[in-house]
Amino acid sequence: MPIRVVELFAGVGGFRIGLEGYPKKANANYDVSWSNQWEPSTKLQHANLVYKNRWPDSNHSGENIADVIENNFDQIPDHDLLVGGFPCQDYSVATTLKNSQGLIGKKGVLWWSIEAILRRKGVNRPQYLMLENVDRLLKSPIKQRGRDFAVMLASLNNLGYAVEWRVINAAEYGMPQRRRRVFFLAYRNDSEIFNRILETENKADWLDSDGIIATAFPVKEIREKIKTDNINEDLIKVSEQFNLDGKDNPFENCGVMINGEFTTVKVKPNYSGPLQTLGEVLIDLKDVPEEFFIAKEDVNKLKGWKYLKGSKREIRETKEGYKYNYSEGSMIFPDALDNASRTIITGEGGKSPSRFKHVVEQNGRLRRLTPIELERLNMFPDNHTELDAITDTKRAFFMGNALVVGIVQKLGQELSERINININQEEVA
Repeated sequence: MPIRVVELFAGVGGFRIGLEGYPKKANANYDVSWSNQWEPSTKLQHANLVYKNRWPDSNHSGENIADVIENNFDQIPDHDLLVGGFPCQDYSVATTLKNSQGLIGKKGVLWWSIEAILRRKGVNRPQYLMLENVDRLLKSPIKQRGRDFAVMLASLNNLGYAVEWRVINAAEYGMPQRRRRVFFLAYRNDSEIFNRILETENKADWLDSDGIIATAFPVKEIREKIKTDNINEDLIKVSEQFNLDGKDNPFENCGVMINGEFTTVKVKPNYSGPLQTLGEVLIDLKDVPEEFFIAKEDVNKLKGWKYLKGSKREIRETKEGYKYNYSEGSMIFPDALDNASRTIITGEGGKSPSRFKHVVEQNGRLRRLTPIELERLNMFPDNHTELDAITDTKRAFFMGNALVVGIVQKLGQELSERINININQEEVA
């Protein structure tokens, strides 16, 4: 029986592709039984158009998830695994609400949507979670470093979950993009994986060899100092009092939390396999539309690209007339083809010069990356986001918001193996 999945903040389906495979159900271990995507402040829900086009028969919701929880909660089916990548915002706790409404955040409402689903599902809440965020989550906000993540850990601890996390740079495991994201997996307290963590006397063993993330993405043996501490069960106190001096970050790039106690350490990747490069994802030059080229004869535009990519040390002035010294280092221009690409950002699309857009040189011609190449850097199928109603700029935006599918695939493979092993052992017993 496949693992039933609910995919939140689905975008154009990165988690679904990583777990189910593509075409649909290439991996029979997972079945996305319900998904949700809603982009605030936009009338036309572009990501939903792509999602429904690729999975036309799916049980997909395009409503605000907060409205679904409040007004139509029954449409969210019971499931085994909840997945999603949600924005990094301010996750401070605003207040407690009466009865089942629970806790809300001042800005980080999407995290509280996850928390509300888990809480309201009660005994039917999923046994497993797989969540993704930007790596700065572990040290935000600046004045209370680590508080936002501490609030999440405390929330999950109060709901009966153990959590392991790791900041993973996809390129350090052979994937074609240097994209750093924190992934965290959670296990309900009646699961076999929870018990395994509980029985692991030295939690560092879980982090460098025994854990699901460590098995999927090996690290070098831990030799650095290991930090241990406890998370307060009171979310208000965590929000108001956690790391008030804000000087040292309590969370390293890898860790595990169970029964309110967390162990965290800095780890380094251990990978010696093949390395994919930006050059390998490029399409044939004859297939590149003319609009993506930067004419060297257009001196002014080329000058703009070189200025933005170059080093600067200059005096700038604010609208209010305040002058300040501004400096930044140079970037490689054009981008190197013999290495993994830089991180794709949401502003990747469009013709205008930019410091952060990719520019490559093929056969002496400079050009921006096409949507297909951006999809390949995130390991999506070619033309996954192609649709008549979707512009190339919007397709680039999707990939700036997306995750590297290969990471989800490897985590999903290891998780399903652990779950199936445990199920088989229970059946034999």
